[in-house]
Amino acid sequence: MATQHYDAIIVGSGIGGLSFALNLANRGLSVAIVTKKTSSESNTNWAQGGIACVTDESDDFSSHIKDTLTAGDGLCDLKSVEHIIKGGPARVAELIQWGVQFENGVNGRPDLGREGGHSQRRILHARDMTGRAIESALLKAVSQQTKIVTLEYHFAVDLITLAKLGHCPIAAPLDRVVGLHVLDTRSGKVETLSASVVVLATGGIGQVYQFTTNPDIATGDGIAMAYRAGAEIRDMEMVQFHPTALKAPDGSRALISEAVRGEGAILRDINGRAFMRDFHPMGDLAPRDVVARAIDSVMKKEGSPHVLLDAREVAKGHFAERFPHIYATCLKAGFDLTREPIPVVPAAHYLCGGVTTDLKGQTTINGLFAVGEVACTGLHGANRLASNSLLEAVVLAHDGALAAIDVMQKSPHPVVALPAWIDGAAGNPDERVVLTHNWDELRRTMWDYVGIVRTTKRLKRAQTRVGTLDDEIAEYYWNFRVEPRLLELRNLIQVAELIINCALQRHESRGLHYTLDFPNKNSEARHTTISRSTVEL
Repeated sequence: MATQHYDAIIVGSGIGGLSFALNLANRGLSVAIVTKKTSSESNTNWAQGGIACVTDESDDFSSHIKDTLTAGDGLCDLKSVEHIIKGGPARVAELIQWGVQFENGVNGRPDLGREGGHSQRRILHARDMTGRAIESALLKAVSQQTKIVTLEYHFAVDLITLAKLGHCPIAAPLDRVVGLHVLDTRSGKVETLSASVVVLATGGIGQVYQFTTNPDIATGDGIAMAYRAGAEIRDMEMVQFHPTALKAPDGSRALISEAVRGEGAILRDINGRAFMRDFHPMGDLAPRDVVARAIDSVMKKEGSPHVLLDAREVAKGHFAERFPHIYATCLKAGFDLTREPIPVVPAAHYLCGGVTTDLKGQTTINGLFAVGEVACTGLHGANRLASNSLLEAVVLAHDGALAAIDVMQKSPHPVVALPAWIDGAAGNPDERVVLTHNWDELRRTMWDYVGIVRTTKRLKRAQTRVGTLDDEIAEYYWNFRVEPRLLELRNLIQVAELIINCALQRHESRGLHYTLDFPNKNSEARHTTISRSTVEL
């Protein structure tokens, strides 16, 4: 079977991947979108709050930049912050051109929301289902573009680089991505795809934790693949825990957007006392890392299983209209938040680190790009400012597409034969219970030892346990045919090791990384970086 070649292969179908694809296809390039489930199943589809962007005359770039830097706790890259925030208005206009409809107020102007850490109302939204509105519009635009092929139920297994083919040393300046192996999950066959550039747009890593607001697909696939290929990874310890996830009676967690507090909802302890002013002058609208640690502190001090989010004042008259999805989710769980405070707890939500990229989305491997949550551009620093993620994705998708075109023009695809996937003597898995057991153990270990508050002892304990899981799954991987659950667990274990290793590098408490052994902040903010010198060939 001949290897199929595309100008670009994009792994993932959220706002970053779809925007990147449209920017390339609209300039005449052939694009394949690889997505492990259906196109609509992405982290973008779950985004509630909106997209932060300066669009109102009462707001300005300097204010948005200042808010982002403050939330990022000294670790933001100023050039990245300025570039992405100033590039926002043009990209929002492009989204609207592609069919995204944001809410307007009574005066016909955008109805702007406010969230934690923002000094102004600047959140463009589509009620509380902004991600879904963006995803739907972009998918429609993609369906009308003849240069884009969408490969649903195709799971990217690993990148193919010149180094893996033996044409150059690993991580050398001459290394370049040339394709990837992809599992067709319906047929069980692994295909070889060739491309001049590959774009990772695989979203987040939330499933590495026992409790998360992320969908099941958030298994860190892109980060794990990039690391195995030799790319630099940065700031993986900066995992954002969303302060307010509904704690349902069945033990599940559901995201309650920060926009609810932006409209006036108040966090209270189990006795009904408002407590956020004890921790930060901005109270309930403090940055997320502050709010999550405050809730964790109150729960531990009082021995309570949750705190309360009181939205009764907000609910008077318009809550169901402004937040229809949240309202329905709470009702389904047995809570009417127009009449009673609801139980909330923190849950793993967003990764501020990831694959290191420049301001054009280029990674440290030639031809390999990363965009969205999988990437670390320096925008978020040590803590993401609410609703900056969708902004980052769409700006970098545009700029990255232009850079990718430049790569294709200046450095044509190398003439090399790509190897077919070989199963060899691998058989079908005979004990899938190993996957289930190790999956559960990994997520509990990360929640217990690598959570909101950390210690060196806990991190090393987690490192030992995750290392054992890595050995077991590596043996399983090489002895049995690959399947989605195995590939996801393999990637999650890799991501867990990266988070732990980066956390052990940081001997301070900054932003989302808080450790009892180093409670103070160092005078100089530095990124943690990690890459491998060898790869599995």
